[in-house]
Amino acid sequence: MGTLFRIVIYADSEPKALAAANAAFRRIEELNKVLSDYDPNSELSHLSAASGSGCAVSLSPDLWYILHKALQVSKQTQGAFDVTIGPVVQLWRRARRQHELPSDTAIARAKRLVGYRHIILNLPAKTARLRVAGMQLDMGAIGKGYAVDEAMKVLKARNIKSALVDGGGNIVVSRPPPGTKGWIVDLQTLQGGNQLESKKIILKHQGIATSGDLYQYVEVNNTRYSHIVNPYTGIGLTDQSHVTVITKNGTDADWLSTSLSVLSLADGKALIKKMPQTAAIIIKNNNDVLEQWQSKRYKRYFKNNRL
Repeated sequence: MGTLFRIVIYADSEPKALAAANAAFRRIEELNKVLSDYDPNSELSHLSAASGSGCAVSLSPDLWYILHKALQVSKQTQGAFDVTIGPVVQLWRRARRQHELPSDTAIARAKRLVGYRHIILNLPAKTARLRVAGMQLDMGAIGKGYAVDEAMKVLKARNIKSALVDGGGNIVVSRPPPGTKGWIVDLQTLQGGNQLESKKIILKHQGIATSGDLYQYVEVNNTRYSHIVNPYTGIGLTDQSHVTVITKNGTDADWLSTSLSVLSLADGKALIKKMPQTAAIIIKNNNDVLEQWQSKRYKRYFKNNRL
């Protein structure tokens, strides 16, 4: 899935902890073989390769679940999250490597292959059909969250009660470590002048994810383009958005943080207000004006969760 995973465990014996961690890492590797768009032999890549063939492809339980979830999210966000964004993402990955923007022609060509409505799911048969030849699915904004959730399920099944699973900054935690209020997670928040402020937050039985362009971007002609691509325009975000979401699991934290980066501040606020048990901070830099919004639940974390 193009990232590193880390697991922290509290257990009553080292052999128990190692066995549980190894089982969780095996589960992550299983999911990588299903969901990776970097691996041409993954199940996801095989589904993309069948696009435009007219054939319905049978899906494994994992790919069926996450693709069905991704389509629900695409509809919920009106396309701000779009699992078919793969062709455009590939252009911007190349742009970051070569420090050169994709051409308008290349972006227009790739955008013609994007559109979650081109995915046809058959619920009884658990099959999927991609209607347009050349479509490429990309689970980068939901797959890592699902992987950390699944790894945590493995740990719980092995009676590991206190654990943290981190997949490239997509984090899920269970019961607090012994003798503590919860897991301490360090958050970096964008401030004026593109300065970062570090804050610590206490979490238990939750997922958290942060999206932004702090580390993955390309700068051309004094404009900074994020690795997060706007499905509507096919262009990497330029507002230096910085979003953190805290919610009940890693999957939802993952897709929400990316979607809120793409949505306008007003639409992002409206989405979060509809999400129970969810807290968020959204920061965008529009024409050198820093816009920031924190949900009431997010503010309460720093008011009530004193270290």
